[in-house]
Amino acid sequence: MTITEAKPPVTNEQPDIPDTDAHAPSRWGPKLWAVLFVAGLAMFLDALDVSMVGVALPSIGAELGLETSSLQWIVNGYILGYGGLLLLGGRMADLLGRRKVFLTALVVFGVASLVGGLVDNEGLLIASRIVKGVAAAFTAPAALSIITTTFKEGHDRNKALSIFTVFGATGYASGLIASGLLTSIDWRLTFFAPVVVVAAVIIAAFVVVPRDKEREAGGIDFAGSVTLTGGMLAAVYTIVTVPETGFTPLVIATTAASVVLLGAFFVIENKVAHPLVRLSIFKVKSIVRANLAALAIFGSYISFQTIVSLYLQNTLRWEPIQMALALAPAGIIVAFLSPMAGKFIDRYGTKSMIIASLGSFVLGYIWFIVRGGNAEPNYFADYLPSFLLLGLGFAIGFSAVMVQATEGIADDEQGLASGLVQTSGQIGGAVVLAIVTGLISGGAATSIAQYRPGLYMVTVVAVVGLLASATALLGRRQAVVEPA
Repeated sequence: MTITEAKPPVTNEQPDIPDTDAHAPSRWGPKLWAVLFVAGLAMFLDALDVSMVGVALPSIGAELGLETSSLQWIVNGYILGYGGLLLLGGRMADLLGRRKVFLTALVVFGVASLVGGLVDNEGLLIASRIVKGVAAAFTAPAALSIITTTFKEGHDRNKALSIFTVFGATGYASGLIASGLLTSIDWRLTFFAPVVVVAAVIIAAFVVVPRDKEREAGGIDFAGSVTLTGGMLAAVYTIVTVPETGFTPLVIATTAASVVLLGAFFVIENKVAHPLVRLSIFKVKSIVRANLAALAIFGSYISFQTIVSLYLQNTLRWEPIQMALALAPAGIIVAFLSPMAGKFIDRYGTKSMIIASLGSFVLGYIWFIVRGGNAEPNYFADYLPSFLLLGLGFAIGFSAVMVQATEGIADDEQGLASGLVQTSGQIGGAVVLAIVTGLISGGAATSIAQYRPGLYMVTVVAVVGLLASATALLGRRQAVVEPA
């Protein structure tokens, strides 16, 4: 098995494309392929769960009598548990062992999924989603750091990450179709189905994933984790609640709590011996850009999927299976193109790929805004181009973001770097979805008009991400031209 040698943490921007030696491919044996397959199954599981719940939301709301503001917590509960503890999950994987953390978290994920399918109470359902997100916060960075420490930086790692993305795309597309079929029977089946996948992944991981030969030294920053997660929960609650209630005493209290807790997080990270986030890592410009891109991509798309699911099923009265099949081409195009992402990254670099990705997202959102509200929509003319553009954005962007976020980082901080970029994506998803929910709640679901403010918001988020990435690319080109 090829293990990347540890490198000292970087403090300056790394080259966008690794050196020639790093690009030299090596032959992968069965053990390497097996490790990649098991780590990819964790990505498959996460994407499967996200897409299945997205399709099931209207059915859950109808049976339990939940409004849009409550339904968003079924999504955001998972996202906040996931995003709020990803950094802790990545750090614990580095310290306690990636294999141990991976296996333990998978068991918790499966139990939480089972509980979610059994309960009838809104609070318990949301609580199960939070616990499930917490479990994913440990499986995801452990799986990603298993890959980044197993495959050497450059061609091999780029190829591995592009294949890793294929698992996510396959899980997403499978989840859409499976959820459409299962929700037509009973939405609870969408919670039970992942349990079977979890059992298979646990068995495979126990056999395939090697034990960690060495574990990193250091402590665990629980205070930083608590303040970050608590601050994000308070902030999202405020954003969701204000449009409905205004600034009540409770909302004022949660607003103050979010400011205090998030402020405390940054103070703690500067004081503790073993911080959850080494803040100096943000001196690496490529890492900052990767995290901003992840925020824009996930922040905009998670909200877009929620809007489309509610619009097609609640307003246009589509059946869940129709909704699932409508979105499926996005997952299929990701599955088809993602294996090529590694070659594209080698040739064009991560910056250009991320810009192309965000540009595709922007065009997809604009297309839906312009064409998606027709009274008698034609799927192939009005919806399909938008979904294909979004699939293209994921196919060329996800691997590029992951490569850029972990490039040049020492093995002992791969968990931190991978957890950080995933945290940015999940927190972006939570915050943008909270804002979008506030924008679309309260109106009668009789036309696209109720959802347009939310669609404008997701487009703005993608545009801001695109401009940030494009500015960075222009700056790099200028730096190359000026000396000449």
